[in-house]
Amino acid sequence: MQGYNEIKQKDYYDFSLRWMSDAFRILKKSGSMYVFSGWNNLKDILNALDNVGFVTINHVIWKYQFGVVTSRKYVTSHYHCLYVCKDEKKRKFYPFVRFKKTDRTQDGHSLHYKDKEDVWEIKREYWTGDKKTPTKLPAEIVKKILQHSSRTGDVVFDPFLGSGQVAVISKMLKRKYLGFETVPEYYDFAKNRLEKNMYRLKA
Repeated sequence: MQGYNEIKQKDYYDFSLRWMSDAFRILKKSGSMYVFSGWNNLKDILNALDNVGFVTINHVIWKYQFGVVTSRKYVTSHYHCLYVCKDEKKRKFYPFVRFKKTDRTQDGHSLHYKDKEDVWEIKREYWTGDKKTPTKLPAEIVKKILQHSSRTGDVVFDPFLGSGQVAVISKMLKRKYLGFETVPEYYDFAKNRLEKNMYRLKA
């Protein structure tokens, strides 16, 4: 599906500052926010987060498979994920909701420790033959974030709804969900996924 709106580099800081200011205004003191970015806009995003007043908790790296191969530089195969909050003392985080301290892999390593590392090796999802948008996050990433930072019945807000991935996973995990989307095709796609309770839709 087409329609992705690319923000020009010279406008990216102002764009980030505007939406982050509103996000800060509506975020509960016990809440948190996760911002995904490539390396090219990272400086503007970090500056905007600081200037708005967010507290950075973690700088997570999402390592995915199949980066674009180039001949004159290293292959880009990761995204940055900034885990931030409004009030460090009041923010909620649930470290043992996914794995207990005693949970182990078959070779004896701690599943709890691995799950909480700040480098996430999670594969992209390729929806061959199905409708999709260019910027969809894997369900496993969204699920991990929601489980660590929210509970059943909490409200999850996505200011860039896109395919509705965050809302769809929120619904699966019995969270309430809100979001904005300015591209009509994306909005209809997300709405259909939610109304039909279907993770993927045929193209």
